[in-house]
Amino acid sequence: MIKYTGVNHLAMVTSDMDGTIRFWRDLLGMRMIAAMGGPGYRHYFFEISDRDMIAFFEWPEARPVEEKEHGRKVSGPIAFDHVSFGVESREMLWQLKNKIDAAGVWVSEVIDHGFIHSIYTFDPNGIPIEFSWNVEGIDIHSAPMINDSVPSEITREGPEPRPGKWPGSAETSDFRDYRAYPGQGSEFFFGKNRR
Repeated sequence: MIKYTGVNHLAMVTSDMDGTIRFWRDLLGMRMIAAMGGPGYRHYFFEISDRDMIAFFEWPEARPVEEKEHGRKVSGPIAFDHVSFGVESREMLWQLKNKIDAAGVWVSEVIDHGFIHSIYTFDPNGIPIEFSWNVEGIDIHSAPMINDSVPSEITREGPEPRPGKWPGSAETSDFRDYRAYPGQGSEFFFGKNRR
């Protein structure tokens, strides 16, 4: 079974990288750990944790999305509602709330969701953000909680992955055959002709 290590990075879009840096690096305190760019291209990464990042492509013609209340149902095409970042303690959640509020950026009150306490805000690109602290003594990772009053048949199968529901891979790869092809950004680390 594949073991995931977290969210390597979320890839977002901005038309104002400088404003994005001010918000994510300077207000939220996420270090900028990779800044790749050239004429007409910028792709910057900010550190969420020692394994997780959020990245932004700068597209000058992009426009901020219209702010939509987190979790509010909409109709029509949509692929994303909001992203939630975990904080280590209740005190840190309140410190972050006070910091965002002092910056003149709208931030919600602290909301108790039972297993997490959260605050909600928006970045300068209109991206809806949540910050969450895991309530002590409630661990849905070790004791998943399925509390849907009208669960589907598939939901009733429980929290564990069900083998055999998708076709298996017919091939196995020898690690000596592994090859990664140069992509945009690799030239900043390895030069233009790396093979």
